[in-house]
Amino acid sequence: LKLMEMGFVPGEKVTVDQVAPLKDPISVSVAGYQLSLRLNEAEHVFVEEC
Repeated sequence: LKLMEMGFVPGEKVTVDQVAPLKDPISVSVAGYQLSLRLNEAEHVFVEEC
């Protein structure tokens, strides 16, 4: 639910902007916002290439 409240909803475009040197966290853009996610949070986001 927390991810959906941040804009991670089906059909929304997600862009990975930056990845930290140790791969955690990652910076993503979604629904007009730039967010930082830990890898354990990002594992719950399912994407497909468009």
